[in-house]
Amino acid sequence: MDSQNQFEKIIERCQELNINCIAIADHGTAEGALELQKIAPFKVIVAEEILTTDGEIMGMFLKETIKSEPDARITPQEAVRLIKEQGGLVNLQHPFETIRGSALKDEKIDEIADSIDLVEVLNSRSPFPANTNKAKAFAVKHHIPGGAGSDAHSIFEIGNAYILMPDFNNKEEFLAALAQGEIHGKRSGVFVHFFSGWAKVKRKLLKGSENGKKV
Repeated sequence: MDSQNQFEKIIERCQELNINCIAIADHGTAEGALELQKIAPFKVIVAEEILTTDGEIMGMFLKETIKSEPDARITPQEAVRLIKEQGGLVNLQHPFETIRGSALKDEKIDEIADSIDLVEVLNSRSPFPANTNKAKAFAVKHHIPGGAGSDAHSIFEIGNAYILMPDFNNKEEFLAALAQGEIHGKRSGVFVHFFSGWAKVKRKLLKGSENGKKV
């Protein structure tokens, strides 16, 4: 999940859907996930979507923010190194996307293939089945477990993709459980991207207001 939503609303929605574990992956920060982890009555995996010079990479099971300066991007290899230094997992999220500019470039995926711990083979915000099939083929080729993500930017998107898997207590057990998991979910529809666009505009407006500038 990736959102600007209130913690209480996230917790309430997860409980409504009987979700007992959620990964929070904001762009460029792990702070929200760390805060939610303190108060949630269920497991919270601390993650972050890291913007590199060639697209985004997700770090999971993090202890702190990897990189929060969008104008000082790091290479994919550097992002992988920093994730591993924290003892985290490298997740290839929404790979091979053709309409999402933030997707990691295909040639860079090949360069870091040996360092990838899991691949998102279902992303609810991915509109094209061909991209999903390509992600599945990549995971099989490289013997990497497949994951799923709602990529929720709003409360009602939570749970659009989920995995039924055994319980776990650490990243090693998580990967083992993921290999036994059953992926379920649905596509969110293209209209959800309009909400994301509005959220970006709103953040810019708020930032401009705080700085006393017109935007």
